[in-house]
Amino acid sequence: MSSSMAAAVSTLRSLPLPILVPLVASALAFVVTVLRRVLRRQRPVYMLNYSCHLPDADRQCNLEVCEYFGLRSMRYTDETADFMRLIFRKSGLGQETFAPPFIFSGKFEKTLTFAIQEAEEGLFTVVSQLLAKSDVHPRDITVLIVACSMFSPMPSLASMIVRRFKMNDDVKSYSLAGMGCSAGTVGIDMAARALRVQRRPGYALVVVTENTSLNWYFGNNKHMLVTNCIFRVGSAAALITDVRSRRSDAKYELLRTLRSHHGADDAAYNAAVQMEDEDGMVGVALTKDLVRVAGAGLRQHISTLAPYVLPVSELLRYVYRVAWAYSGGNPKAAAAMVPDFQRAFEHMCIHSGGKAVIDTVGKLMGFGLPVVEPARATLHRFGNTSSSLVLYELAYFEAKRRVRAGDRLWMLAFGTGFKACSNVWRALRDSGPDADNPWNGCAHRYPAALPVPAPRRADYRPPLHEQQLMQKLMKEEQEKEQKLLLQQQQQKQQ
Repeated sequence: MSSSMAAAVSTLRSLPLPILVPLVASALAFVVTVLRRVLRRQRPVYMLNYSCHLPDADRQCNLEVCEYFGLRSMRYTDETADFMRLIFRKSGLGQETFAPPFIFSGKFEKTLTFAIQEAEEGLFTVVSQLLAKSDVHPRDITVLIVACSMFSPMPSLASMIVRRFKMNDDVKSYSLAGMGCSAGTVGIDMAARALRVQRRPGYALVVVTENTSLNWYFGNNKHMLVTNCIFRVGSAAALITDVRSRRSDAKYELLRTLRSHHGADDAAYNAAVQMEDEDGMVGVALTKDLVRVAGAGLRQHISTLAPYVLPVSELLRYVYRVAWAYSGGNPKAAAAMVPDFQRAFEHMCIHSGGKAVIDTVGKLMGFGLPVVEPARATLHRFGNTSSSLVLYELAYFEAKRRVRAGDRLWMLAFGTGFKACSNVWRALRDSGPDADNPWNGCAHRYPAALPVPAPRRADYRPPLHEQQLMQKLMKEEQEKEQKLLLQQQQQKQQ
């Protein structure tokens, strides 16, 4: 034993027992933690590349097309048409979003044939583009995940892709349905987990889309009409791999994923639900609670995510601010505080499912206009494309050449149920727009300037039909809230 080692041992022996025991325990705990991290270290997972679908220009759907379709279909009352026109104008959608093929067929009927056509156009296009630019053969795919919330044919969408691209018979395929707008981030999390449990590294293909052909609502329930006004055609595909030799070709490395499910709460479960109206028409009802549920779910979600992604300095700053607010006798202000996530990420692909949702996320998180700009731009250009939204936002960052090597990126999406899912990435290289980037040719028009409000006189009043419509909507919401309060009171009494 060397003299330095002997001196250290003698020093430890001379320490009092109350000091020696905690010191040894701390050292053992440190060694155990290090060993656990080393033994449980998972294979790194990368996003090799991705692709987003850009439909043909003859599928663009502006307000004029929507009004024409509504009038020619002869399914809607004048009041319903006025309501949809009002929602469209307030939705944040532009005049260049894309509608499903049956809108332009002249038949005004939603059929399975149109649904299959919409699915094949989006899925086959993005998969072909992605495999071609990633230099990956379809037979190299070991995991296939296809997500579409509102359309689940038989054979499945995953089987359609396997058949079209002649994939191997041992490919592990999964079809996700009913996951809502979170299916894209959920699919990436699932792909990473599936790759890590395999013995050999491989490739996972995640394909996300939404199908509106069979889910267009022809009734007059106002809660179910909103989906007609904001949901549009969109598909995307991402190639995930844990092959270490492809790291130099990959764009991003997956650092962390987090999924939270709030379906145990009745309000969260019923915030967005597929149902029949009074006349038997099937559609998706978006209730007034959706925005509130999204805010509450996000607050719980980030409380779990924050310790893993925020720097220690920001966590300490947050704790200090909360303690200061409590000590000042202001618990409400303390409960409303959130950490500054802009210190953890350079880029954020937040859920752009609607103008109200973007506003809620921005207000709750304290984000300024530059942070929510990509979400607003995506909603304006493509509408709500459901599970592929975050990849369209990522394409926007690359079209603007904002992504630099080492940048951290946060994908956040919400889904029915109610779910929240996060993917945290690190850029491995500077990224510019690919040849198939859907923003090529239009990125220079964003951020879009807000329209200048028309000057109004002090005695200005909206048209009579708009006043009556707004009064009726307010009355319906009040009646609904009263019924909900009565139900809660009856439940408490029972």
